[in-house]
Amino acid sequence: MTMILRPYQREAVDAVYEHLRNKDTNPCVVLPTAAGKTPVLATICSDAVTHWNGRVLVLAHVKELLQQAADKLQAICPDVPVGVYSAGLGSRDTTEPVIVAGIQSVYQKADVLGHFDLIIVDEAHLLPPDGEGMYQTFLRGAKTVNPNVRLIGLTATPYRLKSGMLCGVDNLLNEICYEIGVKELIVRGFLCPLKSRGSELAVDTSDLHLRGGEFVPAEVEALMGADEFERTACREIISRTKDRNSVLVFAASVERAEAVRNLLAVCCGAECAVVTGETSATERDLSLRRFKGEAVEANLLGDKLPPLKYLLNVNVLTTGFDAPNVDCIVLLRPTASPGLYYQMVGRGFRLHESKSDCLVLDYGNNILRHGPVDAVRIKPPSERDGTGTAPAKECPKCRLIMHAAISVCSECGFEFPKREVNHERQASGEGVVSGETVDTTYSVYDIDYSVHTKWGANDDSRKTVRVDYVIRQSRSFRVCKSEWVCPEHDGWARKKFEDWWKKRSDTPPPFTAREVVDIAESGELIPSIEIVVRKVAGEKYDRIVKHRLADGPRDFPAAPDATSDRFCGGCFNYSYGFCCLRQKEGYTEQTPACEEFTEPDDVPF
Repeated sequence: MTMILRPYQREAVDAVYEHLRNKDTNPCVVLPTAAGKTPVLATICSDAVTHWNGRVLVLAHVKELLQQAADKLQAICPDVPVGVYSAGLGSRDTTEPVIVAGIQSVYQKADVLGHFDLIIVDEAHLLPPDGEGMYQTFLRGAKTVNPNVRLIGLTATPYRLKSGMLCGVDNLLNEICYEIGVKELIVRGFLCPLKSRGSELAVDTSDLHLRGGEFVPAEVEALMGADEFERTACREIISRTKDRNSVLVFAASVERAEAVRNLLAVCCGAECAVVTGETSATERDLSLRRFKGEAVEANLLGDKLPPLKYLLNVNVLTTGFDAPNVDCIVLLRPTASPGLYYQMVGRGFRLHESKSDCLVLDYGNNILRHGPVDAVRIKPPSERDGTGTAPAKECPKCRLIMHAAISVCSECGFEFPKREVNHERQASGEGVVSGETVDTTYSVYDIDYSVHTKWGANDDSRKTVRVDYVIRQSRSFRVCKSEWVCPEHDGWARKKFEDWWKKRSDTPPPFTAREVVDIAESGELIPSIEIVVRKVAGEKYDRIVKHRLADGPRDFPAAPDATSDRFCGGCFNYSYGFCCLRQKEGYTEQTPACEEFTEPDDVPF
């Protein structure tokens, strides 16, 4: 049986043979998730057995992948006998020309398995830096049986999930012999396009610490588990996935996954499943089959269980999980690992008749940290701190996230300004960007005033006043736009503050930040009820450039309680004295966009 390979798969196979003929090093093939590593693997195995009368050993680090690999090999190459050696699977085949084995089961049994001509490490990015010892031990034993045995690696990314480059002079795998990128395969129609959207709900990960190349799990769970953050994020997820069929959610922990499942179920009424490392094999199989849309019987009468739209998981549905129908990936966790980030979003790369693209909703700032999903930037651990500038940018109009080199947004047509290069006698550390700006108007529902001390300054330093304008809020979760005024400064900064003050009060401008805050908190200042925020492409921070003030001093509505709040079932926002659907009796303000409105008794939280 002759397999028909895609052009790049044929190139990968030929590159392996060329490397084995001309070099003594161990090569690695890098093909993106869903690009089809199994046909490449099967072709090499088939050629070795049928053309050269050889034997091949396929090694994997995770036992769950062993049977999957054996089944796929047997399906693609039915004429080539395939055996499995794994204590965990209860199989110890040793005579077949192709053996799929778990390294933990065979690393001291090279003499038992006998002569091999090729050893292939599948999903090689799973190799831990301290786990290559097993492979080296087996390789030494295999070379005792056959001094000419060769080693090959296959992976979606030449980077370990937690640390270090996969290939190196002193590593098990030495160099990449073939690699093709995600973007090229998307353009050529072999992978599904991915779209990524930004969100004002994305968490601030600047205070997270790293351990072993990844954020500390307990800190991540605490950050993502903020009660109102999860509630608001779930409402936004439901709103943004109305036209999606299969939503795969990556949660920060088992506890967070269970909490999110409950919130999604209550908020939209849909059944949600959770898969973790503690989930039984039977329950996991049932959930995955339903998520993939397979017919699953509910009882002996032949009734069918409905498909699952939402599937949550914790660190299990990355490598090896195959669900082509996934049309939305939700990252409800941050990761400092570019490899893990890639594996998560890679679950949406597969083509399927039910989708034209896959949406990525990122609440952990992963895309801006590591780069767009079609151009992930890989950095060694020594340069990775969870922050810094990634080759990605967000469209200020439609919030589409794309590669930094793109000049025109493919979604809304926004044109990013061109970078100007200024030649000075001394090189500048910054790039100069100027050009088009985008102004956005927000209604203001509350204002917070606080005395602000510059970080690192002493107690005697001049203070400023931070003014936070609340543009979105629920029971305890707020989204704000901020500005600073400087009553204790001189010159232009003081003059700007005086102008700001005179628009809001008839009293003389104070000279201390504490006085400003005390007067503001007493309700004597005329508040802003609308602000205009300017986003300038290339600048890190937005700026408030215009205010619409109330007719006179007044208090903003108090925080809602169980009897006073209103909940919009269309956009999942709480409303206080305004309705985001339409003007209703007793309401005087409105902003567009919803189709439903529920009364207090229907509030799900």
